[in-house]
Amino acid sequence: MKIALITGASSGLGRDYALAADRDGIYDEIWVVARRRERLQELELDCRTPVRPFALDLTERSAIAVLYGALEAADCEVGMLVNAAGFAKFGNCDDMTLEEVDSMIELNCRALVDLTQVCLKRMGRGGRIIQVASSASFIPMPGLNVYAASKAFVRSYTRALRFELRGRGIRTTAVCPVWIKTEFVQVARDTANGQTVKHTWPQLSSKHVVRWSRLINRINYPIATCCITGALMRIVSKVIPDSLMMWIWEGLRRI
Repeated sequence: MKIALITGASSGLGRDYALAADRDGIYDEIWVVARRRERLQELELDCRTPVRPFALDLTERSAIAVLYGALEAADCEVGMLVNAAGFAKFGNCDDMTLEEVDSMIELNCRALVDLTQVCLKRMGRGGRIIQVASSASFIPMPGLNVYAASKAFVRSYTRALRFELRGRGIRTTAVCPVWIKTEFVQVARDTANGQTVKHTWPQLSSKHVVRWSRLINRINYPIATCCITGALMRIVSKVIPDSLMMWIWEGLRRI
């Protein structure tokens, strides 16, 4: 049995990745992971491929053990892994609680690496790994500090992983879009200082990001920015020092 395993599947990018995997028609099952069981059950109704929901909080380390056990019991091949689960919180260091910063690191970094390690043991030639990072990964971002740093980790980890997997026929891509029209901003603003970042533009649709990132992954390119703005951020970050980029961002986030 071949499966696609997708986290953050209750809404936004994760949901659209699951729907795209369903349209592929090549997986025996689609395993979807998120905290909100009712959203996953709604997703089941929209897919022709059998969907197996896992209502889990990936910030809890026991969640990985549950998924590992399910993979072992099913003895299946992981044809595609999409790590789309993640969140941000706007605010400076004085605004953030320990729970907020720890949860971001646990979900955005630790859970992503753990699940990748688990799935790689069941992934063969032709497998696909899509790790959702962000254009925020290209520069340090005051007011979005921990999130940007966590996504820089994801991008660096994914690029090195892709190198380590050379010759195995597993296509690996870090997705680095700009703002996306999802629940992301609403969650990010629900903090002590949600107006630290005043603007969230330009915004892309999640369907656009899924379509382009899957295309980029198909050709095994390491980074998918999915738009001109993201591509420019990537290029500019290579030639302008971080110290200057932070001052530019400091002005932009206050507009």
